[in-house]
Amino acid sequence: MARGKLRIHLGAAPGVGKTYAMLAEAHRRVERGTDCVVAFVEHHGRPRTEVLLHGLEQVPRRELEYRGGVFPEMDLDAVLARRPQVALVDELAHTNVPGSRNAKRWQDVEELLAAGIDVISTVNIQHLESLGDVVESITGVRQQETVPDEVVRRADQVELVDMTPQALRRRMAHGNIYRPDKVDAALSNHFRPGNLTALRELALLWVADRADAYLTRYRSEHRVSRIWGSRERIVVGLTGGPEGRTLIRRGARLAEKGAGGEVLAVYIARSDGLTSASPKELAVQRTLVEDLGGTFHHVVGDDIPAALLAFARGVNATQIVLGSSRRKTWQYVFGPGVGATVARESGPDLDVHIVTHDEVARGRGLPVARGARLGRSRRVWGWIAGVAGPPLLAALLSTVDLGLANDMLLFLALTVTAALLGGLLPALASAAVGSLLLNYFYTPPLHRWAIADPKNIVALVIFVAVGAAVASVVDLAARRTHQAARLRAESEILSFLAGNVLRGETGLEDLLERVRETFGMESAALLERASEVEPWTCAGRVGRGRPVARPDQADVDMPVGDHLALALTGRVLPAEDRRVLAAFAAQAAVVLDRRRLREEADRARTLAEGNRIRTALLAAVSHDLRTPLAGIKAAVTSLRSEDVEWSEEDHAELLAGIEEGADRLDHLVGNLLDMSRLQTGTVTPLIREIDLDEVVPMALGGVPEGSACLDVPETLPMVAVDPGLLERAVANLVENAVKYSPPGAPVLVAGSALADRVEVRVVDRGPGVPDEAKERIFEPFQRHGDAPRGAGVGLGLAVARGFAEAMGGTLDAEDTPGGGLTMVLTLRAAGTRPEPHPVAEPERQVS
Repeated sequence: MARGKLRIHLGAAPGVGKTYAMLAEAHRRVERGTDCVVAFVEHHGRPRTEVLLHGLEQVPRRELEYRGGVFPEMDLDAVLARRPQVALVDELAHTNVPGSRNAKRWQDVEELLAAGIDVISTVNIQHLESLGDVVESITGVRQQETVPDEVVRRADQVELVDMTPQALRRRMAHGNIYRPDKVDAALSNHFRPGNLTALRELALLWVADRADAYLTRYRSEHRVSRIWGSRERIVVGLTGGPEGRTLIRRGARLAEKGAGGEVLAVYIARSDGLTSASPKELAVQRTLVEDLGGTFHHVVGDDIPAALLAFARGVNATQIVLGSSRRKTWQYVFGPGVGATVARESGPDLDVHIVTHDEVARGRGLPVARGARLGRSRRVWGWIAGVAGPPLLAALLSTVDLGLANDMLLFLALTVTAALLGGLLPALASAAVGSLLLNYFYTPPLHRWAIADPKNIVALVIFVAVGAAVASVVDLAARRTHQAARLRAESEILSFLAGNVLRGETGLEDLLERVRETFGMESAALLERASEVEPWTCAGRVGRGRPVARPDQADVDMPVGDHLALALTGRVLPAEDRRVLAAFAAQAAVVLDRRRLREEADRARTLAEGNRIRTALLAAVSHDLRTPLAGIKAAVTSLRSEDVEWSEEDHAELLAGIEEGADRLDHLVGNLLDMSRLQTGTVTPLIREIDLDEVVPMALGGVPEGSACLDVPETLPMVAVDPGLLERAVANLVENAVKYSPPGAPVLVAGSALADRVEVRVVDRGPGVPDEAKERIFEPFQRHGDAPRGAGVGLGLAVARGFAEAMGGTLDAEDTPGGGLTMVLTLRAAGTRPEPHPVAEPERQVS
């Protein structure tokens, strides 16, 4: 079932005329015979809007009780059961009353579209999810009812219903929007000139950005060589804190200002796991990013600024969005912070945006990168306390006499401090130095390396043992903390990998890119070989590092069975990382197998298509080829008959019938042979530069005189084509157009130039073709509507498109203004670079 089409009337504020425009469009469609119903439209007491509801079929609403009141809602089941061609659904961002099937009305609309029903809806610019913060700063009111930008962006048509702020305020003052008792409050609050002007600017910019995206797609589809602008890639750095939502929305707005903008949210997970990230908040932010059309990435890296910059450069980002630090002022003594470091090291190719938010200076931001276990700074302070601390303490105790017991307790406390800071080795050093100093300065005989009292020997031994025991406990705890943090990071990555499998994300390049991002490598490749004696081949590769031909040439290789290996370049991974890498390698093998299965399925579908074409060919031969043969046979038999004396007029008529049947037979057989050549990929165009007016007039020789008129200016640039293929393609188009044109309405064949392309338009005034059938008419053995079988086997347009694509051009169908169909043949101008076009595979042959 074909998915329905969505048309949205977008406005800057209530009252600009969105619902009015939607109802007016519905009346126009009803007049054209379209089955159109009102699924849910609220006129809000506006007389002119209410008048437009008359004459339109309205589906009864569903009444729902909630908190003692009764509220009308759209009856989704009734609309689905009624199954109109077009349904009108007002207020796309509306929140349904609890008890409805879906929480939001846009979700109801998605069900209608999935059922093949076209939908016309309305929405205000302030209800778009990504603009929530901006609208709140303009109007002072947070919009509770929002719709994901992607829902509006996917609409087939977005029409801006615009009105100046002054005109809208006059409409409000006249009572055409709200009731008179609400007019003054509205004009003083939401409908202030500044608010309306800002909202109008947002709406205009949003629609302008969408127009740019559509134009970019159009030029790409028509292979226009000069493309506008460059693509913006916005990397949003997340910490797992609540400020992430603000950063994501800001990044989405930055991306929308450039054609084809893309948002990539990245969370850097440190290997020691000592972060305040909330898994729940990260899940919410990931959902928000995906709703806004972006992607979420999870990367492991100890040096957060370096990992963030490496990720940004790896995806060719142009901008980085970071939040202002959540650290307190005194915490800056430990370093400049992630934002300042990224801004300093970003270089001239990356713009860094530091965005303020409500969490600024309310808590510690991204932690400083640490090494394994206790961290470098702690170990340094531990060694200072263990080596320099005992002499300093001895110098201090030389000024006072506290007794041997107290002196040993102070040295023991210093040893415990060294253990807590630096672990085992600094504590042992402190115990050794401290015991020597105690022996020399405080144990009789003084100032000699000897101990007279055996009790003091026991005390010193206990002193060293306690220091060593405390240091061992601290070191063991640090080990366990580091191992637990690493396992936690690994589990997050494996969980994400499992989620990809469940979601069916099976792109090999995407998986390899994820491997490269996760381990911070330069490149990642999946190598395979058929047997141990065969050379290795590359099944997929991402990144900019050096290419590797064998696994042993890579910095890291992970075998997958006997004939597959995952090869990474960039750095050598520690042994503990290979467990996660093995999971990625196994998933890569599964993805490769799935891709091969899909290719096999595609080949099977190709064979099935070939069988379908052969079946259609037999059906066509059984009738369409038999008809002209039967006519020729009957005419020849009549002429050879000796029982009838034919007059000269009858004789000429029979000969004309023979000639007409032979021409039809020649045309049908020619199209069949051409289609066979296209299906087997044996069409080899001989491209040369030629003027259109040398070829196109010859293509009109096969149609009756006066049924087609020509408008090809001599000033058009030359085209690079195969003259024979071009003549045959245009002839088929003209013959098809003449066949469906009404009497007295000649077909127009016009030429025009567009950038580095030249267009040939074949315009008829026939019944036209609906949008859903415009591609189907180019398939072999297809006739549109109630075309008689004698009109041909349905190969003319298929052959014309095949010839056009073989010459590097395109052939598309468009509506003729005022009724009819226009065939647009786009050709490459002479002197431009040829662009290869895929040709049919040999399996799809018709003979």
